[in-house]
Amino acid sequence: MALNIVIMAAGKGTRMKSATPKVLHKLAGRSLLAHVLKSGEPLDAAARIVITGHGAEQVEAAVAAPGISFVRQMPQLGTGHAIQQVVPALVEDQGQGTTLILNGDVPLIETSTAKALIDTCAGHALVLLTVDLADPTGYGRILRDKDDGGVLAIVEHKDATPEQRQIREGYSGMMAAPTAALKRWVAQLTNNNAQGEYYLTDIVAMAVAEGLPVLGIKAHSETEVLGVNDPVQLAQLERAYQARQAEALMRAGVRLADPARFDLRGTLTHGQDCEIDVNCVFEGRVELGDNVRIGSHCVIRNVSIGAGARIHDFTHIDGEALGASVGEGTLIGPFARLRPGAQLGREVHIGNFVEVKNATLADGAKANHLAYLGDATVGERVNYGAGSITANYDGANKHRTTIGNDVHVGSNCVLVAPVTLGDGATIGGGSTITKDVNPGDLAVARGKQVAIAGWTRPTKKR
Repeated sequence: MALNIVIMAAGKGTRMKSATPKVLHKLAGRSLLAHVLKSGEPLDAAARIVITGHGAEQVEAAVAAPGISFVRQMPQLGTGHAIQQVVPALVEDQGQGTTLILNGDVPLIETSTAKALIDTCAGHALVLLTVDLADPTGYGRILRDKDDGGVLAIVEHKDATPEQRQIREGYSGMMAAPTAALKRWVAQLTNNNAQGEYYLTDIVAMAVAEGLPVLGIKAHSETEVLGVNDPVQLAQLERAYQARQAEALMRAGVRLADPARFDLRGTLTHGQDCEIDVNCVFEGRVELGDNVRIGSHCVIRNVSIGAGARIHDFTHIDGEALGASVGEGTLIGPFARLRPGAQLGREVHIGNFVEVKNATLADGAKANHLAYLGDATVGERVNYGAGSITANYDGANKHRTTIGNDVHVGSNCVLVAPVTLGDGATIGGGSTITKDVNPGDLAVARGKQVAIAGWTRPTKKR
């Protein structure tokens, strides 16, 4: 039986007060629409269709991917009108099929809930996703038969009577319907209502009139059916989502100093006995080994951190597409920065105000203060002095610096790439090195110190 997943994403989102289409606003680092699409990925859909309208080109470009098609709703004349536009794209298998309808601005719908709608529909029942709400303002109200509890109709909040507005069971905006029946029903919709729009909810009464089963199943929680209409609701949903992620991590053994001050905007895998201090942000894909400690106010993105590593306060790690890795027992920070391609071995020390980019540091290497290592290969047990840098860019091209094992680089040195320092070499403080240094050699390249006796400072002219 063919499954269609239809996501309504045509609305302007006027209350967002933004030039960005509402469904492209971010929740936990991913657009609202991307969250909905991800929830539907595990479902075996014959067609995944996104209905666009306001900012259609921008929305379509943002989420375009194999297997996703788009139908435009121009102008936007209500939810029923949206489904009317998508009817020609719906797939059936010998007249059989189910269409799941989701909302692009309701990002936290769970895959299990979507599957429950599909399974309950089974191609022959209209199934509505409902929820009991503390404040149902803005939601369509579920009208049930007083005798058997069956769903009779949904009345939109704008059209509800004062008595109907007292009903706490609201319609989430999501449903599953037999595809053939859905096509028939939306063709009969009219706009005879207060807003002059075509309401998809009117198909409930049509199903009842035909004697087709109309069922209502409730969401696991209010959070998964909450929509976003303005920045306040977006922020509230962000915190609700982060609280849910924090709770899951803590139940899995991670110690969070304060779950209310924690943000995960990607995926975080972890070993045992990991600790995370306050105001940390994790993005992309982050892996933590056993006994990793993350200090406060860190931003960590696309990196693998080995067992026993310590990431001190205010450290910024961003592996981007290249990724980054931190070896076992390594110490980073505070106030350190690892950029794409930073690959650190075991027991490496990267101290305060040290930046590492596209560089490999072997086991035991240390750069403890105020230094830059870019496009470099650094050997074992190297000591890299405060204020030293690799000058890796000549104005047009990047070049690499190679530092052998057991090299000592003094403070305030400039290593002008391409250059190689052999094993055991020593670089005197304040040197600018432009030529290779042989293993074991001492290299000093600085102006001779001159002392002028009896020198008098100039005086300011008055």
